[in-house]
Amino acid sequence: MAMTAAHLEELKQAHQLLENPGFAIRAANVLGKPLEFVLEQLPSAGRTAIATATEKALRVTLDGAVATMENKQDEESPILHKVFATVTGAAGGFFGLAALPIELPISTGVIFRSIADVARANGEDLDEAEVKLECLKVFAMGGPSPSDDASETGYLAVRASMARLVTEAADYLAAHAVAEEAAPVLARLIAAIAARFQVQVAEKVAAQAVPVIGAIAGGSINYLFVSHFQEMSRGHFTFRRLSRLYGVDEVTKQYRALNASAPAAETA
Repeated sequence: MAMTAAHLEELKQAHQLLENPGFAIRAANVLGKPLEFVLEQLPSAGRTAIATATEKALRVTLDGAVATMENKQDEESPILHKVFATVTGAAGGFFGLAALPIELPISTGVIFRSIADVARANGEDLDEAEVKLECLKVFAMGGPSPSDDASETGYLAVRASMARLVTEAADYLAAHAVAEEAAPVLARLIAAIAARFQVQVAEKVAAQAVPVIGAIAGGSINYLFVSHFQEMSRGHFTFRRLSRLYGVDEVTKQYRALNASAPAAETA
């Protein structure tokens, strides 16, 4: 079945969001200086702390960030999550890198609930294990990865590279009441997501680490942080909603056509 003009426009908007995330650029504009310069100043111990905190935050989030959400389709409510994220970011910025192990799981949980909010608004069933993992997978979107050097780049590469991991993890969660941290199938998925998510976390931490304005920047950066992943989730769950209507193959074909017609700078 051919996609309607309205649905093609929705896919085009999703493509624009997914292929042009722009978090680092927005963060750099807030700071008034290139973010790459600030990132270079992070010590190696700081980078290790970021990697450790990132993976832990994803594990904590998977355990229960949507446990108290009602599973009924409704309009998404992005503002409330942005407010919570801004407050936690301000606190994290005030205390600097030392606060990361505490602040990041809270911020990640807020963002995950925001992602789930978008998923629910697009007709997803939050009781399904696969949907929870698809929400978690959004954290892998919008950052560079060696896998992006393949023939397909960006969003389609993330979908392809994590499809089997998500399926295996969903099967595991469907068969077990409790998600054991030591389960290899979950560990592999979380590690794959964390490897990409920590890129944005490092950018966030670097922005918050700017002397004097850490707390102010922390609130602003977290606002951008949650906005970034809300946009990724809108694109991702629009793709999934259209796939339920037209089939994955048809939507993927149309998405590839948008990739081919976009300017090189837009899909880089």
